[in-house]
Amino acid sequence: MPIVGMKLDSISGSREKSQMSGEVKINTSPRIVSVKEMTVPGVKKKPIAMGFEFVTKYDPSLGEIKIEGEVLYASDSKAKILSQWKKNKRLPKDIDIEILNHLFRHCLLRISNLAEMLQLPPPLRFPVVKPKEDQTSYIG
Repeated sequence: MPIVGMKLDSISGSREKSQMSGEVKINTSPRIVSVKEMTVPGVKKKPIAMGFEFVTKYDPSLGEIKIEGEVLYASDSKAKILSQWKKNKRLPKDIDIEILNHLFRHCLLRISNLAEMLQLPPPLRFPVVKPKEDQTSYIG
């Protein structure tokens, strides 16, 4: 996997004062906002820094949690990635999927913790333990 690191620049969250009632829709959307070549001291191969925003919104307007940062990506197809981004602000599909999956894995965990502190529903569904049905059998 060519992802060599991730740094966070900001994490913010807010909750509106309104009461939760009825169905709450949670919309999580990651977005790549910039792609540039980067120099890292002591590393020969220059990685690509992909700036991102990862936003979870609660509807009706209950709150929002946002993470901003960069994913560092080392690849032999650096020229292709930079060219495609410059041309149409998109990543090659396979790389886009890899980056988005990485962001979901890492950012949703942080957002879940913040959601709990803000008393908002978690953006992930957690398993629920239920008791087994009574399996008493009668032998007659």
